[in-house]
Amino acid sequence: MSKKRGLSLEEKREHMLQIFYDSQDFFLLKELEKLGPKKGVISQSVKDVVQSLVDDDLVLKDKIGTSVYFWSLPSCAGNQLTNARNKLKSDLFSHAKYLEELVEQRESLKRGREESDDRDMALEELKNIELQHKKLKEELANYADNDPAAVEAVKSAIAIAHSAANRWTDNIFTLQHWCSSNFPQAKEQLEHMYKEVGITEDLDYL
Repeated sequence: MSKKRGLSLEEKREHMLQIFYDSQDFFLLKELEKLGPKKGVISQSVKDVVQSLVDDDLVLKDKIGTSVYFWSLPSCAGNQLTNARNKLKSDLFSHAKYLEELVEQRESLKRGREESDDRDMALEELKNIELQHKKLKEELANYADNDPAAVEAVKSAIAIAHSAANRWTDNIFTLQHWCSSNFPQAKEQLEHMYKEVGITEDLDYL
């Protein structure tokens, strides 16, 4: 025999709603968990099913004292459907008005843009001007290296680099003097180390 198919979430919601509609009474959650299995909804899933109905305003929930009660009347579903219908009608009206505005805007933009020989000539002229502008920008880019501002920037960078090179050269001479003064017995080792890192007798300020 084939295994019995379980209820879908929507079916569980319908069965739990029927409990409320049939009794038109107030229930505690533990009472609903006992009634649910009689409608084919296992007690473990009753809480989640009821909460989904609460979220959709099909079941009302309120705390009285220390207890939380749930209830729903057929009119609740009717009110929800009425509210949903009114919202859809409102949305439909808003969208229809927006569509009307877009149509008016389109027609307004069309005015003065009717097909004509003058318009075609103007569009062709605009196209040629855009092409010429593009060529001029490309030609201007070829002379970017001769831009006075770029030249000044390079000069400034050279001056900074020159100053930095001399500063580091001075630091090297200072370090060599300090090593010679403090480690005279390691003169040969120091000279060998200097040569390994590229510091030769030719080193001088720029």
